Amino acid sequence: MKKSKPKKSNRMRRDRRRKHRHWQVTVFYHDGEKFARVYIDRERAEHFAARQKKSPVVKATRILEVD
Repeated sequence: MKKSKPKKSNRMRRDRRRKHRHWQVTVFYHDGEKFARVYIDRERAEHFAARQKKSPVVKATRILEVD
């Protein structure tokens, strides 16, 4: 009897129609404001986050994969 591996439930990987993923960069400022921008390319999202982090008014940045 063959044992099969449990299936992964990651919907992003199963959807064959999907040609690219979306990456949301959220920038958090020291005064409590937030700003978000969505990129199709992860590398561009990372460059944007790195560029924003250089600013003295930016507290943190976060990159999330979104639908």
